[in-house]
Amino acid sequence: MVTVEFLGPIQKESLKLEIANLSELAKILQNDEEMRPWLENSAVAINDMLVNSRDIELKDGDRIALLPPVCGG
Repeated sequence: MVTVEFLGPIQKESLKLEIANLSELAKILQNDEEMRPWLENSAVAINDMLVNSRDIELKDGDRIALLPPVCGG
């Protein structure tokens, strides 16, 4: 089981899911209407390491974080 965290302005509680890779997570989140706008622009980290591939194999206990773009000043 992995934990999915939504950071910054994404107002969503963490999820615990049985998924094998980020492609499966993307399919699940596409079904959530309020998540769709964040999916195209958010970076993804697995265990605090930014990743670009959706095919990385996930292991039990992995922590996935969705990091939306933010502005600072």
